[in-house]
Amino acid sequence: MSITSLLRAEMAAAMAAALLLGVLLLALRPKDRQSTRNALILLGLCALAELADSSIASFAGSRPAAIVADVASVLVGLVLIRLTTIFFFRVVLVALRMPALRMTEDLATAALYVGWGFVWLRMAGVDLGSLVTTSAVITAVLAFAMQDTLGNVLGGLFLQLDRSLRVGDWVRVEQATGRIVEIGWRHTAVQTRDRETVIVPNGWLVKNRFTVIGARGDPMPLWRRWVRVNVDLAAPPGDVCRVLEEAVRNAEIPLVHAEPPPDAVLLEITPRYGAYAVRYWLENPARDDPTDSLVRQHIIAALARNDMRIGANYTEQLNLEDDEAHRNAERARERGRRLECLQRVELFATLSNEERESLVDHLVRAPFAAGDVMTRQGAVAHWLYLLVRGEADVWHEQGTLHTHIGKLGPGSVFGEMGMMTGTPRGATVTASTDVEAYRLDKEGFAQIIKARPDLANEMSRVLSARAAELRAKTEAAAHAASEDDHDDILERVRRFFGLED
Repeated sequence: MSITSLLRAEMAAAMAAALLLGVLLLALRPKDRQSTRNALILLGLCALAELADSSIASFAGSRPAAIVADVASVLVGLVLIRLTTIFFFRVVLVALRMPALRMTEDLATAALYVGWGFVWLRMAGVDLGSLVTTSAVITAVLAFAMQDTLGNVLGGLFLQLDRSLRVGDWVRVEQATGRIVEIGWRHTAVQTRDRETVIVPNGWLVKNRFTVIGARGDPMPLWRRWVRVNVDLAAPPGDVCRVLEEAVRNAEIPLVHAEPPPDAVLLEITPRYGAYAVRYWLENPARDDPTDSLVRQHIIAALARNDMRIGANYTEQLNLEDDEAHRNAERARERGRRLECLQRVELFATLSNEERESLVDHLVRAPFAAGDVMTRQGAVAHWLYLLVRGEADVWHEQGTLHTHIGKLGPGSVFGEMGMMTGTPRGATVTASTDVEAYRLDKEGFAQIIKARPDLANEMSRVLSARAAELRAKTEAAAHAASEDDHDDILERVRRFFGLED
């Protein structure tokens, strides 16, 4: 039966209002153009049906024409309600800086749909009293049969109303850790770092405990990570904590936040090792495992440089066996490798084979992981480095400006001025790849230069040339090593090693 109370003028007004809202939404909400276009297409079909009313009546009779008119009137009301709710929730409230939850918009739309249905039925002459009585019984039966589904729907509503979860939050739910990509009526979708989507029922989230990663008030979701390492008890715990902290603080590791700074703690003491943890703040939870791996690499290199052994269980240490001949052969190979490195260093070109042999025993293995700061400009350190494997970058620092002035490869040496004169480092050197190096300190070289004071004269010439080369790079101009440079460096070498004139 046609709704005779709904005049054509009112139908046209409803269509005009819906069309106006649709045009405004297309201009103001580009992200919602798809849903707006679909509503406008449906509105256009209703307009065609309304225009074709008389034609349908003449060809098929009045009853089919009435049905088409009724359907068109229902659909126009639904389109108008949908466009109105979109405009109110996504344009008006956003302009007033009162954005509402999408679920609230859906609830309001559904309520208006139901209300429009009752209005339409009342206008069609349907007895709503009997309909409500019948629908109440049906509703009770459906509610009992769908209590789990209703629990999930209400759970999703509560989660969004109290802002417990938001799209984009990083969460840990049981064994899954990932980012929330959707909060729907029935479930919440969590995308893990393995590109797996975990579907968690909203009812479960309301009843159980979950973890939201990062503080809500922080602009960046920082996540404190714990990297554990066991270190032999022969190393003093205070020194171990210092080395572990510097290994992370002084390295250039992506996504490791500088503030709060990383720290190290001693967690447990066993008969053979101390259990330590390095705690740092991660900027992006999606890169936890790769960043942990980089931190471990820097830790291993730092412990090796400081002659601190990784802790092993008692049974593992007790069962270690080795062959004496094998150990001797390994020591001979390592000694030959170190001697070859010394022979390539220009600074030691005037040394005899015996003197180089004596220096071999003073070389200390010093590995670095990519990103480690090998030496810092202005620091005072009485040793030099010999690069065996890998590459390093040389930087000149002036305030916050870092200028790249060179690259070092296998066979290179740096820090010789600090070992020979005690002057602060003239540049910063960082490992661009994993680096294998040896370190030689002042004490290892003192015996040789005191036995042959004339070496100071020859070495000072090499040092003055290296100083001029560094100065030329930092000042972007060529400066030859002057005799004044040589005399000044020679004097500092003699004073540093306590040589007589």
